[in-house]
Amino acid sequence: MKTYKIAAIPGDGIGTEVVSAGVEVLEAIAKREGGFAFQIDHFDWGGDYYKKHGRMMPVDGRDQIAKHDAILFGSAGHPDIPDHITLWGLRLAICQPFDQYANVRPTRVLPGITSPLRHVNGNELDWVIVRENSEGEYSGVGGRVHQGSPIEAATDVAMFTRAGVERILRFAFKLAQSRPRKLLTVVTKSNAQRHAMVMWDEIAHEVAADFKDVAWDKMLVDAMTMRMVMKPGSIDTVVATNLHADILSDLAAALAGSLGIAPTANLNPERTFPSMFEPIHGSAFDIMGKGVANPVGTFWSAVMMLEHLGEPAAAGRLMKAIERVTADKRFHTPDLGGTARTADVTKAVIEAIHGANA
Repeated sequence: MKTYKIAAIPGDGIGTEVVSAGVEVLEAIAKREGGFAFQIDHFDWGGDYYKKHGRMMPVDGRDQIAKHDAILFGSAGHPDIPDHITLWGLRLAICQPFDQYANVRPTRVLPGITSPLRHVNGNELDWVIVRENSEGEYSGVGGRVHQGSPIEAATDVAMFTRAGVERILRFAFKLAQSRPRKLLTVVTKSNAQRHAMVMWDEIAHEVAADFKDVAWDKMLVDAMTMRMVMKPGSIDTVVATNLHADILSDLAAALAGSLGIAPTANLNPERTFPSMFEPIHGSAFDIMGKGVANPVGTFWSAVMMLEHLGEPAAAGRLMKAIERVTADKRFHTPDLGGTARTADVTKAVIEAIHGANA
């Protein structure tokens, strides 16, 4: 039997709760399918590890997970530790060296969930946002001088390379090509950022020449936020820079009903390194330990993991189970206006996996 090695890194806050639920569901789907199994290795990296060791993960942390088939990640963020330390010390310390340059975030209104947008009931909002995940505004280039003095100065330099921009645009065009509508929107801010963003626009035109069957347009990021709210049906696949897509994908999740349901795949398409799958909701310390975190974002991320591992039947079965459960308002957690608990949703999804879920 094929066995997939999965590195489970809960991280901080509700990450521990939703990753635990995700592991339960992965084991249930493996048992139901019968053709593969999981070896789950747990890593206690994050804020608590930092308090003990002065770093978010061990020096050889990446070496410990480099040979795994995939990574299931919870969240990074702790109220007692500056955000830049938690992010750069754990999540980005994995994403960037493992060259997980394609961050893929599907968004749609799942059965039983109400979008805050008027007249949106289903197919009007069915998007995939592709975020460049390795450079741009989160390159980490910059610095501070004269700290604490009246003349203190700081810079953050957004670094864009032709190779990095071309590969994410090519990835996005291929993804759009695989979807029924074959429609891509390239988002930049080239009216104000006249160097790197203009380069994005120029490379988009070059790459588009290889995808004659894909209809595409480009939008400025501020106009794109309006389009997402006012004309959601005009959007299908979106590609944008690290920062722009980070912001747009949170808006997309909110428009689909809740950040708690939104998944993410951090992909190394060449499979030189393992890819990482995570919900986008963050550590949410305000609800930590209350047992009410929505695990759907983690379960949907597990669907994307199964697809990446080459198990489409299992991915489809799990997605159907998720949709059966979200369609029943008894299993809506507080972020969706319900009273269900994490354990209730997890149990219901597992029952759907094993039950009448052809």
